Amino acid sequence: MMSKWQKYPAYKDSGIEWLGEIPEEWEVSRLGAYFLERKQKVSDKDYQPLSVTKKGVVPQLDTAAKTNDGDNRKLVRVGDFVINSRSDRKGSSGLSTLDGSVSFINIVLKPQNINITFCNYLLKSNSFVEEFYRNGHGIVADLWTTKYWDMKSIMINIPPKQEQIKIASYLDKKTSQIDKAIRQKEKLIKLLKEYRQIIINEAVTKGVDENGKLRVDNGDFKDSGIEWIGRIPKHWDVRKLKYLLNLQNEKINAKGKNVIALENIESFTGKYVQTNSQYEDEGVFFEENNILFGKLRPYLAKVFFCKFEGIAFGDLLVYKATSQYFPKFAFYRLLSSDFIKIVNSSTYGTKMPRANPSYIGNLKLPLPPFEEQKQIADFLDNQTTKIDKALHLQQNYIEKLKEYKATLIDSVVTGKVRIV
Repeated sequence: MMSKWQKYPAYKDSGIEWLGEIPEEWEVSRLGAYFLERKQKVSDKDYQPLSVTKKGVVPQLDTAAKTNDGDNRKLVRVGDFVINSRSDRKGSSGLSTLDGSVSFINIVLKPQNINITFCNYLLKSNSFVEEFYRNGHGIVADLWTTKYWDMKSIMINIPPKQEQIKIASYLDKKTSQIDKAIRQKEKLIKLLKEYRQIIINEAVTKGVDENGKLRVDNGDFKDSGIEWIGRIPKHWDVRKLKYLLNLQNEKINAKGKNVIALENIESFTGKYVQTNSQYEDEGVFFEENNILFGKLRPYLAKVFFCKFEGIAFGDLLVYKATSQYFPKFAFYRLLSSDFIKIVNSSTYGTKMPRANPSYIGNLKLPLPPFEEQKQIADFLDNQTTKIDKALHLQQNYIEKLKEYKATLIDSVVTGKVRIV
């Protein structure tokens, strides 16, 4: 793709820091000369409410903050460019394909004598986004705001009309190709995550054979007597969880200790996530090889295998494996999709559904021989490591595609390269 990029025949100094040199035949003008502010006040009863996101202008999201001030909104017409003025919504903007209304925190621009698709790429480019917020004002970063009065004097580059159309058409095509590649990678990531859960579920339910592969039911399985488990190897036993894992309740002060809360645990993988959360009250003490299980919204599968000691906060249950239960096997058992599903089906409360520790403790679980538990845990360590490497590779590829897309848009709309 890069090989098709060329330079324009001649360049000139724009005199504007964020633009630098621009093609000689391009003009530099104040933004206000090409965009008028639309300030018409309307009601969301007459014009559908819209949300302004990083992906553009969309019908109002369910997660959007709702107010009782639905009569105090701004009109948006198809072809308007809408941008959120708050720095904590940085990059939330786009060309509207809908008539509707937005909150007054947004700036609604009506393009004048400029190709609207070109203007969409220009005003959503990283370079312009940074310049837009540089022209804002406020006391602290979270309250930093840019108004139309601030932005209308920003100098922008304007190519000849035919060049605008050519650039818009080229970027439509190229960004569509990049977005398609990203969607394919995201689909692969989803499949890899599903495969990860399947492997875990199969291994803790069926075990692995002498060749280190998932065991197949060749008639040497039996009915476990547990509806959500089904058949298990004949030599396995069944025990209630409370006889395999002891629930820990010792509370100590968190000051100076390692602290883990729900937000520190990645769903479905059990990986530690660093946050800025700080706790200084009392929490439940956990030791190395303990297992933490999130009882709040258990469908999120917040399960953590402790490699150090510390304090667990919030809705985390702390379990210590008995001598019958290999700790790492216990971790995978609690992380398995069938266990998560059965626990989640028992929750109480609508807004903040929680699982009852007594219910969890009374769940019956398959119990392989101890050495076989270790074998299964080793197998899953090996398999999940391979899958996680594949996931990391795909996620990195997506990041590179996104970086390339941003660089492509910036370079083309500012004339640093010429498309052919």
